[in-house]
Amino acid sequence: MGGAILELNLRSRLLMHFGNATKSVLPYMWLYRFFAFIIMPNRNHRESRILFIREAKKLYQKEFIRWFKLTSEVYRKNIFDENKIRNLFERADICINLIGILYEKKGSSFKNIHTLFPSLLAKLSKQNKLKHLIHLSALGVSEATESEYARSKLDGEKEILKNFPLSTILRPSVVYSVDDNFTTNFMTLLNRLPVFPLYYNGQTKFMPIHSSDLVDIIFNIVSKNIYSQIIECVGTETLTLKEIIQKLLNLIDKRRILLPVPLFFGKLSAKFFQLFPKPLLTEDQLKLLKYDNILSGKYKTNSDIGFPAKCLFEKEVEKYCYMWRQGGQFSKKNIS
Repeated sequence: MGGAILELNLRSRLLMHFGNATKSVLPYMWLYRFFAFIIMPNRNHRESRILFIREAKKLYQKEFIRWFKLTSEVYRKNIFDENKIRNLFERADICINLIGILYEKKGSSFKNIHTLFPSLLAKLSKQNKLKHLIHLSALGVSEATESEYARSKLDGEKEILKNFPLSTILRPSVVYSVDDNFTTNFMTLLNRLPVFPLYYNGQTKFMPIHSSDLVDIIFNIVSKNIYSQIIECVGTETLTLKEIIQKLLNLIDKRRILLPVPLFFGKLSAKFFQLFPKPLLTEDQLKLLKYDNILSGKYKTNSDIGFPAKCLFEKEVEKYCYMWRQGGQFSKKNIS
């Protein structure tokens, strides 16, 4: 069972029904490419589609047909409709929960998404005697106790381990890729603002991990039956927020003033930004920035279990940063 609850438009629903009707006839790689275009139809989704299709090659056709049948139903499910979620568990042997939110909105609170829903999944995993539950949490949730986001993630972990000990909890640092909420948001702001504010002097440390590295970790945990209660997942580099911003500026060929700002200004700007439908910064996220997002030294890491990250931050972002560069994909920028 995957961790995505999708809301598809009419065209996508029709295509989904077509794929479901032909899943036993057409080669599964054709269907996988077809499905990739259903859920990632835009030109700027190309990198995500390539990753999606690459992982498909690791599936046997029999397993893919079983997965596609589940997927064709998952997009219609309300994650708080316990009866419908329960039906999905009756045909599953592994549950992978990737659902999470960065900010609260009507009907989606941190407690509901990060604590109560994982608790439900753990209970259903136990009732249906699943082999494994893999849950995506976040790095640093034990330290950032001031943040409601972090507290809800930590409470969710506790609920999972209490109700289904045969679980593996992954704590990734910030995850980046095309269409993420990290590099793309920053590049959008850097493209528009002449001055970029640095909270906490831009010294908060991160170990960004590319989505493809995280997918490889999950795939290997499942395929090699690795059981470990908590695994911290990080990329190849440790970067401060300021260093990340400087790399992004270089990639999109922009010059901006990076201005350290006092905390009270950060709080005021967060109050303003969180009024937007898709806030660029919230008061809770500002609290998270107070804490480094790096290895704690208390738990196993992805390297410890044999799957170190391979992607380099600047090299990967270079593949899609052209969308924020003057001239777009036809720009002549040489990355220094």
